[in-house]
Amino acid sequence: MVISVGSDHAGYGLKVKMIPYLESLGHTIIDNGNNGAEDVVFFPEVARAVCRPVLEGTAERGIMFCGTGVGASVACNKIPGIRASIVHDYQCAHQCVEHDHVNVMCIGEKVVGEWLAKDLLKAFLEAAGDTDERTAHVIQLLAQMDQRQ
Repeated sequence: MVISVGSDHAGYGLKVKMIPYLESLGHTIIDNGNNGAEDVVFFPEVARAVCRPVLEGTAERGIMFCGTGVGASVACNKIPGIRASIVHDYQCAHQCVEHDHVNVMCIGEKVVGEWLAKDLLKAFLEAAGDTDERTAHVIQLLAQMDQRQ
C-alpha cells in the first residue's frame, strides 16, 4: 500500500521511527515532511500535503503525526473527501476504517508510545471498510456533507 505521511515538529520523532516500520511491512511511503523536530511547521500545512496524495489516488491512506493528534485531525477533516480520526487505541485503529472508511489516521507522539504506535498503524492499515447497507448509507451521508462545504 502507498501511504502518505507527515508531521509537524511535535510529531517528528514518532514519524521517523515509524517510517522504517511501515516499510518493513511492505508499504511505500510518501514523506511530506517535516524535516526535523526543530523545524517548526504548522500542522494545517502538513495536513494539506498529507491529504493531497490520498485525494489524488496516488496514496491509499494517510498518516499524520503531531503532538496529540487533535490539531491534525481538525485540519485534515477540513478537506472535503478526507475522513480523519485520532487513533490512540487498538479498537479505534481498525474500527474507524471498517465503519467510517477513515482514510487518514492522526496519532499523537505525546500520547502514544512507539510500541503501541506500531500496533495501531498495523491495525489501521490492515483494516478494510465494511460494505454492508448500514455502513454504505453512513458513507453516503458523509459524502453529501463534503458536497455542502
